[in-house]
Amino acid sequence: MRSALCFGDSNTHGVIPGQPPGTRYAWHDRWPGVLQRTLESDWRVIEEGLPGRTTVSDDPVEGAHLNGRRYLRPCLESHKPLDAVIIMLGTNDLKARFQKNVSEIALGLAALVQDIREDAFRSSTEVPYVILVSPPEILSDLRGWECVFEGGYEKSQQLADQIENVATTLGIGYVNGGKHAVCSEADGFHVDREGAAGIGAAVAKVLRAQFPNAL
Repeated sequence: MRSALCFGDSNTHGVIPGQPPGTRYAWHDRWPGVLQRTLESDWRVIEEGLPGRTTVSDDPVEGAHLNGRRYLRPCLESHKPLDAVIIMLGTNDLKARFQKNVSEIALGLAALVQDIREDAFRSSTEVPYVILVSPPEILSDLRGWECVFEGGYEKSQQLADQIENVATTLGIGYVNGGKHAVCSEADGFHVDREGAAGIGAAVAKVLRAQFPNAL
């Protein structure tokens, strides 16, 4: 049995669009759950989604624990051995308080990939196959979240291309989440069940191509 780690934010956690904090879809409706169901018993899918998680930045409002880089290495070591790591981050980096351009967000993801490779080197284990998933573009109507994401809508239109460039440069897998899901009009930055299903199926397709003998 192979194992895959899904490392992301609230869209990996399965937050229901427009609902109170803590409300989330059932496991089988979240994209890691869809991935597990699609790959069946040949894979063990590990869900690590934290609402508010950024790529490499401490959140000055909600806390340093939302820095994805702080938790990634302990997470990797907790779940070893891993055959694949799928990262879908970047939406929270669009928040105005981080003042990042799209290149900086993409470079944050590149830093996470480098951390995965270094961790494998330090422990003399095989480097997991990494897939970057660009999050779907946020909507212009964010239902009261416009101030938090001020300027984020325009940046999100460019983010997928930047993340794809990083994936191509590093020679890793890539999935354009915006081609398989759209953010819900209920809040403008979370995907619904159909979107989660699309992302899970797209990631499964890439894993099947990379590990044909495992399926």
